[in-house]
Amino acid sequence: MQLAGLTIAGAAMDSAIPTASAAAASALAIPPFNRHPRMMQEYFVRKMRLHDDIHRNRIYALKTKAQAQAYVRDVQQKIQASFGPWPEKTPLNARITGTIDHPEYKIENIIFESRPGFLVTANLYLPKGKKLPAPGVIGTCGHSTNGKAETAYQSFAQGLARLGYVCLIYDPIGQGERLQYVNEKLKPIIGPGTREHIHSGNQQFLIGEFIGSWRAWDGIRALDYLLTRPEVDKNHLGVTGNSGGGTMTTWLSGVENRWTMTAPICFVTTFRHNLENELPADSEQCPPRALALGLDHCDFIAAMAPKPAIVLAKEKDFFDARGAEEAYARLKHIYRLLGAEDNVRLFIGPTYHGFTQENREAMYQLFNYATKVSDAAKEPPIRLEKDEALWCTPKGQVAAEGSKTVFSFTRETSKRLATGRSVADKDLKSIVHRLLNMPKVKGTPHYRIIRSVGNRKYPKPQYINYAVETEPGIHAVVTRLDDERMHSRPRAGSSRATLYISHHSADAELRDEPLIAEYLKADATTAFFACDVRGVGESRPGTAGLDSFLTPYGSDYFYSAHSIMFDRPYVGQKTFDVLRVIEWLQSIGHTEIHLIGKGWGALPATFAALLSDNVKRVTLKNALTSYAEVAETEFYKWPLSTLLPGALAAFDMPECYAELRKKDLANIAPWNAKAEIIR
Repeated sequence: MQLAGLTIAGAAMDSAIPTASAAAASALAIPPFNRHPRMMQEYFVRKMRLHDDIHRNRIYALKTKAQAQAYVRDVQQKIQASFGPWPEKTPLNARITGTIDHPEYKIENIIFESRPGFLVTANLYLPKGKKLPAPGVIGTCGHSTNGKAETAYQSFAQGLARLGYVCLIYDPIGQGERLQYVNEKLKPIIGPGTREHIHSGNQQFLIGEFIGSWRAWDGIRALDYLLTRPEVDKNHLGVTGNSGGGTMTTWLSGVENRWTMTAPICFVTTFRHNLENELPADSEQCPPRALALGLDHCDFIAAMAPKPAIVLAKEKDFFDARGAEEAYARLKHIYRLLGAEDNVRLFIGPTYHGFTQENREAMYQLFNYATKVSDAAKEPPIRLEKDEALWCTPKGQVAAEGSKTVFSFTRETSKRLATGRSVADKDLKSIVHRLLNMPKVKGTPHYRIIRSVGNRKYPKPQYINYAVETEPGIHAVVTRLDDERMHSRPRAGSSRATLYISHHSADAELRDEPLIAEYLKADATTAFFACDVRGVGESRPGTAGLDSFLTPYGSDYFYSAHSIMFDRPYVGQKTFDVLRVIEWLQSIGHTEIHLIGKGWGALPATFAALLSDNVKRVTLKNALTSYAEVAETEFYKWPLSTLLPGALAAFDMPECYAELRKKDLANIAPWNAKAEIIR
């Protein structure tokens, strides 16, 4: 096949990735360079510490009640900016599908629709022999496979009912009876809980949605249902939950103003502690723009101030108890200024992560303080039900009842956005630049010359590495190949240069990628550079678990999620690296760049080629066909680091490729949403 004067062998085109045996042999012979595995962690830690310092100082600068009230109003608005806008409230179409009667309480199995056709399964625990109407509580579940039937979650819902509360506890998306990805036998395909949340949540960013908002909306609609019940005292409404349910309790405290009391368990800390401790979190736990807006965990509870609240933590939890203490201290300062210091509490249980009895009892005490419904200090005896008794559906899955899935909504929205999207050539660059949200940096990048470390078996005999500082703390590592030895600063020789943006590792791909060898053979005189942008190759993170980079919950995802909270998409940061390297090449005389990108690197290469006038020619291999295909494919393979939040409301990749035809684009063996070659 002939492409711009270069013959690409069919075998090379068909091998999107080297064969497993070839890659393994290459890795065994020469391990890929990875000399900066802490770079991304320390970069984000510096950014997070600055955020944390500003947040702390802002709170402790509050000196009057009026200032504290203004702060509460401000965080309420910022929370809405992060989580909203919200959908229209539609009929709940609630129905009771079963009842369990006990002498002290009754359980009703309930199904309602939080969105049209989107079924929510819930258990309503109703007290017997207690004063009615009684305070109402929404219970949110942590990441239990069986959702609301988990022992600890049955226990707190039943405990509340036996103390005189009405408690509605519902299954989260992707757990209990609400698995989103099941086979014909209703068994999980991806895995319940975090894996489902990340898979559906990453995809949603493309259409401008947030899985945390979807989950919070279920909680808001659960409250709507609770308020239809005559047994509920509308003047006393609480929310509580543990772990992932602690997340939802925290978010719900901030997004919904009808609560009168809140008790999040095993979640509230600070974003700083989670990042410094290398603790990844679900998509739902990473609100878009939250850090850019100056928010932290405690602000979602501050949004309720001065209503009663308790931060419940554990001494041996992976959610750092020091962060819980810091969050409580900031809240206490706000509550003190509001004249309600006694309304905010902290309890740190002595054991490990979980909604254990001591934490449940601390929650009961806070709710009793707020409602005066009971003076009991201990949990009554608990009677556990079998999971099947608490099922609201005949087969234990809403999929069997024809419920829509999160993915089905994502696909529909993507298709709808496509029909209303019209991008003129003159607008495309400004749209892409705005969504990438790259910083403005003046001046030629500083660079270091990295000492060579022996023969790397590259297709040219000599090489030299340069660490180009694209912004403070970030280096894109650039490898220059040549026939002559190099020890010093680069010399242009001519205006033309080729810049290759790696998929995973420039070092490995210089040995293994056939496309590079083909281009070097076809054009031996043009200066050739290969680049690892941040977060791959030379700076592939060695954090967030052992060799976690390619896992759904690993380091690549970890920094991608934080990038969304900082409102600096990871793919935008990588594009910025490419543009800064192009500026560096220009400074040494290379003003005509042939830009090549492969796989994950094809995304920043595409955007940089679109935005840089110095790029005169573009070659992409294994480039993503379209963002729409990712949004509309149930089991896609592209990671969050390659996805641009909100893109599909404004443009899609084919529009970029069409524009790059003006720069002699060669688009070789593109990959579809499943990272398969289009044949």
